[in-house]
Order: sequence, then C-alpha cells, then structure tokens
Amino acid sequence: MAKLDARRIQGFLADPGTVRVVLLHGEDQGLVRERAEALLRVVAEGDAFRMVDIAREAAAKDPGLLAAEASTPALTGGRRAVRVRDATDGLANAAKAACEGKGPGLVLLEAGELAGNKGLRAALEKHDAAAVIACYPETGAALAGAIAAILKDLGVTAEPAALGWLAERLGDDRMLMRRELEKLALFAGADADITEEDAAACIAGGAALDMDEALLAATAGDVTLTDRALDAAFAEGANAVQLVRGALRHLQRMQAAALAVAGGARPGDALAGLRPPVFFKHRPAMERALRLWPLASLETAGAALLEAERRTKTTGLPDVAVARSAVLAIARMAAARAR
Repeated sequence: MAKLDARRIQGFLADPGTVRVVLLHGEDQGLVRERAEALLRVVAEGDAFRMVDIAREAAAKDPGLLAAEASTPALTGGRRAVRVRDATDGLANAAKAACEGKGPGLVLLEAGELAGNKGLRAALEKHDAAAVIACYPETGAALAGAIAAILKDLGVTAEPAALGWLAERLGDDRMLMRRELEKLALFAGADADITEEDAAACIAGGAALDMDEALLAATAGDVTLTDRALDAAFAEGANAVQLVRGALRHLQRMQAAALAVAGGARPGDALAGLRPPVFFKHRPAMERALRLWPLASLETAGAALLEAERRTKTTGLPDVAVARSAVLAIARMAAARAR
C-alpha cells in the first residue's frame, strides 16, 4: 500500500485493512494527532487493554520491540495498537522489523516533517505492509470538508456560507481549529444547522479576525488601520507564516473576482460569485478594494507575498518583521492607487 494520496486517506482511516505499520508525518501536527486517534478508534475500539504507548527512545534502542509488541495478543482479544509519538528517522529499522513481524497488531508512528529520500519514509514508502500518510494544512474545499466532518462528529451541521467563513478564518492549526469548533457546537446546541451569522457571533474575536481586519484595510489602502490591526493580531498570537498565507488567500480571492470584472462583471457580482462566499460584513470593503486593484497589480502583490513567505523560512531575518513589512507594502500600494 505504502504512500497514500489524499483521495484514499479517509477510506483508509475508516478501514486500515491488514496494514501493519502506519506513518503519519508532516507539518500539521494537529492533523497527525487527529488521524492517529481516528485509527486508534477503529483498530482498538476504545479498549485501553488493546492500546500501548512505546517511548521513541526504547523503540530505537531495541529494533525488535515494536514487532514484538504488535504480535503480543491483547488481554481482551481483538487487534492491538502500538503507538509511538515524535517518531524520527532513527526508527527506520524498528519500523521495517514491524512490517515483517507476525500477528495482527498495528504500529502507529507519529512524526513531524521527514525527508523522503532516507530514513523512516524511505524504509516504509515501498513496503506493502505499510501506509505512509502526509499531514499538511488543508485549504479551500478540503478544509471546508474537514470542518463539516468535525462538526458532524460534534452533533451539528453548517450551511455552506458558514463553512466558507470558518475555512477562511480558523487558520491551519488543526488543534486550535477543533477547539474553536467545539466551542461553536456548544454555542449552537445539539442538532443545530449553523449559519454564517452564528459562526461570526461565536468566533468573532482573536488573531484570525484581527488579521481579517488588517488584510481588508491593506487592500483598501488604509495604512494606519492595517498597522494597528497587525499589532492586535500578533498580540493575540498570530504568527508570520499564518499572516502571509492568509494574505495570499485574500489576494487570490481578489484575483478571481478581478478576472470576473475583466470579463465584464460588476464588482459586486464578481464578489458574489466567489466560493467560499465572502463574509457579508466584508463585502463592502472588498468591493472598494476591487475597484482599486487591476489584475496585473494583484499578481505583482501575490508574487511579493510568495517571496515574503520564503524569506520567513530561509533567511534568518525576524519572520514577524518580514510578514508585517509585506502586508504594509500592499497597504501602501493601495493607498497610492487611491490618491
């Protein structure tokens, strides 16, 4: 089975079959944990006697330990789940031994970002008894679908406009997103169908909303408000990469609307056609901004943001300063166009 593409992941989490080792790895540690817990529910069925946590150091020291634990019968019968958190490339030999071991147990390895040409991933990606699942932040329709699934598990549903609003504002931290959705489900009540207004009433605060204000102000050319909203966003815990990616998503939506305008649509109609829908409170500001920005200028600003994201990760410069400067540059560009 080895490396799974995105289309196969949900089906696999519901039924991992006879796979002996699963490696969950990637940037989104909240998603790693969520998928690990989904597999544990399926394999061990909530039975504590069928689950065992092994320390990474112990598994690395004894390459046969994981295989032995996976082949040990559970006290209460059924399939056993052996979990190792914070896995690293030092577990490559132990993982290979577990793939070739006996018994029905499943070894579950949770890791951060791993190189694909050596170590743990290289050991498992070509092995028929293993499954390797990358866990990176979801966006767009995939993120909205994930939000809908979490809300369903919490006993509520949400209208498409509400899902779009949530996908735009909850960011790419899976654990934080789940906490906010739990709060929203409690606010809405059992069996509720959440509206965009419900979502805004419950989650209208914090870093995500301050970033919204900053980005709307930037594309409208209000430099002072942009600066003030950025201060608030960083004070609430926003990080540089989150800000730059949010700005990129905002400009991409502006570009989609600008393309429609270039094809003859009115700005209001162009914004109405965006999916997910534009939050109703943001439509006037986005329409004003759309009148300021020609398509070519939006493309230039988007390229500058991509460069800013690269610089936050590779240059050693203070990432907050890089991200802040990039967004303020957009605000100054818009202000110059508004004169």
